[in-house]
Amino acid sequence: MSPQPQLPPVAPSVTAELVEALSPRLRKRLDAGVAKLLARPAVRAGDTVRIAVDDDTDVVLHAPEGAVTAADAIRCGCLLAPDCLHRAAAASAAPVADEAAAPVAEETAAPGETAEAERKPVAAEPAKPKQPGPQGPPGPVSRTRQPKPADRADGPGASGQTDRPHQPGPPPTADDGHTGHTGHTEDAESVTDAQRTAARTVFDAAAAVLDAGTEGSGAVLQAELLRAAHTARLAGLPRAAAAAVAVVTGVRAARSADPGHRLADLATALSGVLGVAHRLPYAAGPELAALRGTVRRPYRPDGSLRLYGLFSEPVLTATGYAGAVTWTADAGGRLYSVSDVAPGGPSRATGAADRAVRLGDTALTHRELSRAGLAVSGATVSPTGRLGAGAGVRAVRASGVAWDSEPLRRLWAVPAAEQVARALDGGHDLLFLEVTLTGAVREAGGESLLADCGGMPLRLAVAHDDPALPYRDNLRLLAAAQGSRLRIVARLAPGPRPRALLLAVRHPTDPAARVDLGLDRLRHADLPAGAAAAPAVAVPAVDEAPLHLLRRRVHQAVSGGRPVLASARGGAGDGERLRRNGLATAAALLGELHAAAADRTRDAFGRLLPADPNRFARAWLAAAVYTETVERALCADGWGAPAPQTSAARP
Repeated sequence: MSPQPQLPPVAPSVTAELVEALSPRLRKRLDAGVAKLLARPAVRAGDTVRIAVDDDTDVVLHAPEGAVTAADAIRCGCLLAPDCLHRAAAASAAPVADEAAAPVAEETAAPGETAEAERKPVAAEPAKPKQPGPQGPPGPVSRTRQPKPADRADGPGASGQTDRPHQPGPPPTADDGHTGHTGHTEDAESVTDAQRTAARTVFDAAAAVLDAGTEGSGAVLQAELLRAAHTARLAGLPRAAAAAVAVVTGVRAARSADPGHRLADLATALSGVLGVAHRLPYAAGPELAALRGTVRRPYRPDGSLRLYGLFSEPVLTATGYAGAVTWTADAGGRLYSVSDVAPGGPSRATGAADRAVRLGDTALTHRELSRAGLAVSGATVSPTGRLGAGAGVRAVRASGVAWDSEPLRRLWAVPAAEQVARALDGGHDLLFLEVTLTGAVREAGGESLLADCGGMPLRLAVAHDDPALPYRDNLRLLAAAQGSRLRIVARLAPGPRPRALLLAVRHPTDPAARVDLGLDRLRHADLPAGAAAAPAVAVPAVDEAPLHLLRRRVHQAVSGGRPVLASARGGAGDGERLRRNGLATAAALLGELHAAAADRTRDAFGRLLPADPNRFARAWLAAAVYTETVERALCADGWGAPAPQTSAARP
C-alpha cells in the first residue's frame, strides 16, 4: 500500500525527531502503526491534513508551505501525545520533503526521478546536532524551521531528475545576486571534521539499511538514515543528504509494492550514497567539491533566447510528486526545459500539461509550448538548461517549427552513437533517433517495440507504467504500424543491448504533427491504412556477458539483505564461470561479497557475535561500482559508442 497522496511531505529531520522520541516498545510497533494509519481516511482542508485514527483520535499535519518542517506541526489527540506512536507513524507514512536543493552534480537524472529535488529549503537553526563518535549513532536532531518563502526563480513547484529525485529552494538568478553554495563555511580544499563525521554517519546508516535489505528496513532504520541525511546537510554535504533521502524513498516504494519501484534504481541509489560517504573523507580539490555538491542550482544570466518547442512529458514519482516538463531547443540545438512539479498524483501529472508555463508573461500551456516557441529576454539558466522564472525574465509566444524543419532537424542529424556517448559521460540522456518500426517483443519487463535504427536493432519501452498515463496504450497501437519510418524522442535505458524509453514520436500519418506519448492518446485512425496489430513475440532473456551473475547478487542483497547472501548457494560455481569468461575481477568481487556476508565470529563462549555491516557494505559497494562501470561500457559497445569516461567523483 503506497502513501496516500493527500499526505504532505515531511522533512527528514521531523521524521527522525519523532521516531527518536519513541520508547523501545513503541518502536517495535511503528511499522504496524504506519500500515494502520495508511488504511485510514485522510481529509485535506487548506494547508492541513487530518487523519482519523479512530472515532475519538485524529492526527493533524499542518503544512503551510506545502511541507511539514517542524515536529510540532504534527499533532495527535491521544493520551500518549506528544511522544505517541501516531505522530511518528504519520511522519513515516508521508513522502519525504527535501530540505535542500538537489546537488548540481546529480542534475542529469530523468525528471521523474528528481521531482522532489527542487522543493523549498529549510533553514537550520544555528545550533548543531550532537556529533556521533566513530562507532556511535548521531545525537538528537535539532529542530528546523522553514523561512518565509521568497520569490522563486523557477516558479512554485518546479521540479528536477531523484534523484526525485529526484526526485530545494529558489535557484539563484541574476535578479537576486546569489551564487551556488552550500550555506556552510568551510575550507574548500579539505574535509572538515564535522563533514568527516557526517559522512561516517551516513555510511553507517546506509550500511544498516543494506544489511537488513528492503524487507527488514522498517520505519526505524529509515528514520536513522533520514537523521544522517539531516546531519550531512547541516555539515555542508547536500549531495550525501540528497542521496540518503533518495534511498529512503526507494525503500518505501519497495516495501509498499509501488508499481513504479525498480530494484535496479534502488541499488543505484544505495551505491550512490555509500560511494559518496565512503570516498568523501579522502577527497580533496575538485573531487571534494563534486562530492559535497551544492545546495542551490546556480542559475546564470543567458541574455535573450529564441526557443522552439520539442515535446512535453509527464512527471509522476513514487514519492508523491507530479507535474510536467516541457523541452525546447534554441537555434544551435542546445536544450532548455521548463517544469511544473509539485506534490500530487496521476491527475496532476496529466493535468499539468494544460497549466500555463511559469515563465514571464506568457499564457502558453505546457502542451502548447511543446508545439510553439518562446522569445525570452533576461533569461536565467541552470547548467542543465532549466529556465529560471525570476522577476526580470520576460517571455512571449513565438512561432514553432516541425521536427523536420530547421533548427530542430539538426538534433536528429547527430549519430546515435555520439548521442549515447554524451549521455553516458554525464550529458542529457535524451536521444533523437530516426527509426523504422519492425514489430513488438514480449520480455520479462513487459512489451517493447522493435525498431531498426540505421541497421541497428533497437528496443523501445514505455517510459512509465502507471495506467493513468497513456504510454503503454500508445506503444501497443504503434506496434501495429510496422514499416512506418518515424522520428522519435527517447530516453537512454543503459543495458548491453540498445534500448530506450519512448517519449514522443512524429505522427504516423501527419509528418507536420507530433505525439507526446505520455500526454496524448493515439487512435487506430491515426495509423497508416491497413495497419493491423500483430502479437508480440516472446523472446528468452539474453545476457551477452555472464556479468548478470554478479549483478544478481548485488540486487539480492538490496532486497533481502546480508542474510540472503550468507545462505546463498552457488557462489563458487558462479565465480568459476566468471573466470572462464575472462571476468576474473568480477569473480573476486563475488567471492568477497559472499565471504563478507557469511563472516560471523564467536565470543569465548561460542556465541555468535553481531555481523560487521560495514565490511559487507564495502564489499557490496565494490561489486556494485564494478558492475555499473562494466555495464556502462557494454552499453556503449552495444550502441557502437566510445567507452564512457570515469568521473573523478566516483568511488
